[in-house]
Amino acid sequence: MVYGSQATPVATGTVFNLQRYSLHDGPGIRTTVFLKGCPARCWWCHNPESQDPHPEIAISSSYCIACDACLLACHEGLKPREQCVLCGDCSSTCPTGARSVVGSTMTVDDVVSQVLRDRMFFEDSGGGVTFSGGEPLSQPHFLKALLAAFRSHEIHTCVDTAGLCCSDALLEVAPLVDLFLYDLKCIDPARHLEGTGVDNRQILENLERLSTVHHNIWIRIPVVPGFNDDNEEMERLARAVAGRHAVRQVWLLPYHETWAGKPERYGKELPIKARTGVTPPAPEELENFARIFRDHGCTTSIGG
Repeated sequence: MVYGSQATPVATGTVFNLQRYSLHDGPGIRTTVFLKGCPARCWWCHNPESQDPHPEIAISSSYCIACDACLLACHEGLKPREQCVLCGDCSSTCPTGARSVVGSTMTVDDVVSQVLRDRMFFEDSGGGVTFSGGEPLSQPHFLKALLAAFRSHEIHTCVDTAGLCCSDALLEVAPLVDLFLYDLKCIDPARHLEGTGVDNRQILENLERLSTVHHNIWIRIPVVPGFNDDNEEMERLARAVAGRHAVRQVWLLPYHETWAGKPERYGKELPIKARTGVTPPAPEELENFARIFRDHGCTTSIGG
């Protein structure tokens, strides 16, 4: 938190990406604001740069042309990644983008001014702004201030969350959210802990509480081979969301490998599961899972 004139508090947070023309983060054309920080460590995570709540250095060795521009620019002698002070001098001088600082401190006004540039796309398509991550509720005060600001501008708001937060924080922002994208991964607690590194009790309890106070929730389930791609687990998930009037849709998201190469960029070890070669689920398998949800009365789509 910083202070402006007359000691007025100004909410700040850490943002690692602002993606325009998003078509899969809620209805219409949207601008997605990615907030840093997430307590989970899903082995298939597509945004490993979202996990650490602080800015970090990214290094793409395949782009490096060994020109030494970064070495000459660094006042610290280009120390190892863990000792980097994140001044950004190396990334600003790198001619190929091989080095970059991921994550920056932004105020609410910073974010609002950038997102409002896309207002006409929102109005024409029924879109708006989506807050994702990471887990956006890892920065609850910043998120609430952002939601309030966009509500004052009459912009449709969406929060993409896994429910990995305290219930009070979730319920506090709920009145400011037009749509929740709620990520569920599996019901079996041991399997969930093994695949994500976190317990799922809080996730399920938060879904229960949110369903009693909010009217518009879309459930999103990543279908990950070797983790939750079996009829028994999909049946459990279907039973967990069926009958909730607040749940308007279920989306089954097929596993894909767009994250490949990202862990190395951030100095993270490649998960063991990922090293074994995991292939995306077959279309007929996804359709079978969708049928399980539809049999429980859930409006269900694949992809998105």
